[in-house]
Amino acid sequence: MKLLAYFCNISCMYRIINIIFVAVMVLTPLQMNAQQKEKTHNHFDKESFLIKRSAFITAELGLTPEEAATFIPLCEELNQKKYEAGQRCRKLSREVRSKINPTDAEYTQVIDECLTVGLKEAELEKEYYERFKKMLSPEKLYKYKDAERKFAREFMKSSREKRKENKDR
Repeated sequence: MKLLAYFCNISCMYRIINIIFVAVMVLTPLQMNAQQKEKTHNHFDKESFLIKRSAFITAELGLTPEEAATFIPLCEELNQKKYEAGQRCRKLSREVRSKINPTDAEYTQVIDECLTVGLKEAELEKEYYERFKKMLSPEKLYKYKDAERKFAREFMKSSREKRKENKDR
């Protein structure tokens, strides 16, 4: 009798262990999938952003395929140079924001650097504007700046909406 009870307890334990094992095996991929979805929602896809911006500008300006093939890479080059020019300003700004009591000298350094960046960006825009004039009509050049601002507004609006959707989940 004791032997029979002993085997029942062992088989019950095996069943419990098997159930736990199966539950872990089933639930682990679901949890990993949820984590991957979270990561993809929080990750900025630069390539997708550039494609969307290029398509938007091409459509807004009514660029021909030939114009787009020469103009869009030059726009990307300009934006990359402006981004690089602003890196030090952004870095210093982050450092000052993270400090508890920044000094006046640190604030001044950030302001001076950011003003220098503004000047550098204006120089870059002027330089590239001269190159753009050789490719596009004045009307399309005029529409270009407006299209850049319009895309930025729409992109930020859609980003806020996506964040809100993810928060509501």
